[in-house]
Amino acid sequence: MVAAVDAVAEKVVAQLREECATPATRLDGVATAMEEEMRAGLHQEGGNKIKMIISYVDNLPNGSEEGLFYALDLGGTNFRVLRVQLAGKDKRVVKRESREVSIPPHLMSGSSAELFGFIASALAKFVADEGDNKVLDGKQRELGFTFSFPVRQSSIASGTLIKWTKAFAIDDAVGEDVVAELQTAMEKQGIDMRVSALINDTVGTLATGSYNDEDVVIGVILGTGSNAAYLEKADAIPKLEGELPKSGNMVINTEWGNFSSSCLPITEYDQALDKESLNPREQIFEKLISGMYLGDIVRRVLLKIASRSLIFGHIKRTNLKTRFILRTPDISAMHHDETPDLRIVAEKLAETLKIKDTSLETRKMVVDICDIVTSRSARLAAAGIVGIIRKIGRGTPGDKRRTVIAIDGGLFEHYTKFRQCLESTLVELLGEEASELVAVKLTKDGSGVGAALIAAAHSQYLN
Repeated sequence: MVAAVDAVAEKVVAQLREECATPATRLDGVATAMEEEMRAGLHQEGGNKIKMIISYVDNLPNGSEEGLFYALDLGGTNFRVLRVQLAGKDKRVVKRESREVSIPPHLMSGSSAELFGFIASALAKFVADEGDNKVLDGKQRELGFTFSFPVRQSSIASGTLIKWTKAFAIDDAVGEDVVAELQTAMEKQGIDMRVSALINDTVGTLATGSYNDEDVVIGVILGTGSNAAYLEKADAIPKLEGELPKSGNMVINTEWGNFSSSCLPITEYDQALDKESLNPREQIFEKLISGMYLGDIVRRVLLKIASRSLIFGHIKRTNLKTRFILRTPDISAMHHDETPDLRIVAEKLAETLKIKDTSLETRKMVVDICDIVTSRSARLAAAGIVGIIRKIGRGTPGDKRRTVIAIDGGLFEHYTKFRQCLESTLVELLGEEASELVAVKLTKDGSGVGAALIAAAHSQYLN
């Protein structure tokens, strides 16, 4: 049996608790800093941490949309094609079909024409399965394109690729309009289809939320990564050039993952993680709150304890030095362990980190560390949401409007204690009265169905 928790370990945990503390006053500062950064980003391009990208989506779907719409969701090594049939206010989404296709590795570093040609041929096969379709009635098919890579948009259906991320390296596509590339490839395949919207997954989450509930004004992703989009008044965006949209509204993709502020509770573990990451000094907020990083922050705390104490046995016999070996689903399983002897914690430590024969006291300490790291994450995410709510003049005691936040992502969906902490923090920051009119809703598949819904809301056949 390995030693029980000792004074050294207790001191490390006490220091972590102190440095990760997020009292309401601190979170209030985070919300204020987020609001200030948003205003700066709406004022002019560049020069501030969050980009506040104009999406050119000025109409969100409201449930009245009808017809057959397609979506293409490209964001990783697979892509999806979807076909969604909408039947207006009463019936809503009557039919949804999708197909997932793996991209052969050689196409990820080949030419733009090869990649988009491959995608268009898969789309052509999918369209061929449409059958005898009376819904289209001679109309051109319309598609929403979710493209989860950095683009510079100039209209709802055009955007030039800034750079590839993930495993893609197709040089001749950089600086080109990805919609034009896809449109050309579809024409070569003989598909009569118009790309009516280019979006990202966060804007899609907002659209899907809005389709199901007209009071949804903010969409948030809390999964592997994190981002937020919201509905802004067009006249509150100084950098928006040209004529204001008829709706008077504009969806803004905040790219809030890159937010940083002196208000944020940053520890030595966060600094080390950031320094060793692929993008040092970038995406600071995301590194504090998203599912990609929580498990590794916990691992780093355990590693520090193991380097100063023998409660986990000898470090060399463990996997504590392996980055990202402890994933967020692992810490969620440990955090939710309700067995009397914390059996799940023991299993996770033994299987994942090769830490065996821990005492019950040690296992309780590990749960404590998971709780400290996750609570900080959920409370900071809530503060970010409050910053957006304040920016659009909502959530005040006199405001009688319902404000709904659509949230997608595995962290929010599957990590119950994270979700509960986020929800209770919103109440704490907004106050009892105002928070009665604020709700969060799990909203799935913004990148798929959301893209089809935005295509419908921006159809060329609308009056």
